[in-house]
Amino acid sequence: MILVHEELLREFQQFARTAPTAKSLMERIAQGLHEKMTRYNWVGFYLVDPADPGVLTVGPFVGSFTPNARIPLDTGLCGAAATSGQVVVVDDVSQDPRYFAGSSMVNSEIVVPVFVKNKLAGELDVESYFAGTFSKPEQEFVEACAGVVGKYLGKG
Repeated sequence: MILVHEELLREFQQFARTAPTAKSLMERIAQGLHEKMTRYNWVGFYLVDPADPGVLTVGPFVGSFTPNARIPLDTGLCGAAATSGQVVVVDDVSQDPRYFAGSSMVNSEIVVPVFVKNKLAGELDVESYFAGTFSKPEQEFVEACAGVVGKYLGKG
């Protein structure tokens, strides 16, 4: 499993060197994670709305359901990650009162804030239909993927 992490991360880092836009980089990461990581059933980015910094808007995503298009920073696991600046990992979303359902099929979720120059720019959200998907190695991997986007955005 760890080998897959390393290969994907290397692919994303390589693409980030020549990616024409942040959107294309996020699309590549979402697609790659969704295709290669069988338990990553929905993968997407939420971005801080430049017109309303109190709201996250859905960015590039891949998965079997349509996500919440706008999430206030005080709502859900995405909001919790955004306001705390910390990674949020939930092994069983039905047991977390902060969970703001995008799909009834989701059992576990990880949300990783993406920072640019110490300021929240967005987050990488991965949802799984399996409980307990995001072990420590999985968390480190998703954090590294989010970091690729933060680094790219910080170049501008």
